[in-house]
Amino acid sequence: MYTSRKKIHKDKDAEPTEFEETVAQALFDLENTNQDFKTELQDLYINSAVQMDVSGNRKAVVIYVPYRLRKAFRKVHLRLVRELEKKFSGKDVVVLATRRILRPPKKGSAVQRPRTRTLTAVHDAMLEDIVHPAEIVGKRTRYRIDGTKIMKVFLDPKEKNNTEYKLETIAGVYRKLTGKDVVFEYPITEA
Repeated sequence: MYTSRKKIHKDKDAEPTEFEETVAQALFDLENTNQDFKTELQDLYINSAVQMDVSGNRKAVVIYVPYRLRKAFRKVHLRLVRELEKKFSGKDVVVLATRRILRPPKKGSAVQRPRTRTLTAVHDAMLEDIVHPAEIVGKRTRYRIDGTKIMKVFLDPKEKNNTEYKLETIAGVYRKLTGKDVVFEYPITEA
């Protein structure tokens, strides 16, 4: 029997939460009702889903997908997010790949940890995932006199109409996940 349970695979066979079940059901419904998505969503599944409160009264749905399937999800990202935002009305949908941070190796240990498992690399990759379909064209870190740090991220102006309406949500989700303040801008192009 093919059900929405096929659309969610949790680590160590843990039971999915009620919210994760609703997200998996939404993916399952999209695959069955929409002929465009039938072949593309057939082999795709999610790891988990979380609902977050960001700035004011806005809510965000953060969907974690397996790292190996992130390229497949990116192919259908725009249409998938648009359809899921219709289903979860009033909530912005963010798709993230599940990544793991490893602690630094102990002194005297011969084991090296891969660069992709460092805290910095994982946070940078999360930022790339969160702003997709826009591309990051520049980053500036601003240190204030009181010691706080703000990162300015410049996004590609070509995708402005697809991402501008949820920049506030994206910044809120990134702050909740990493604890870093970030400001998004589109660079002014001289024609």
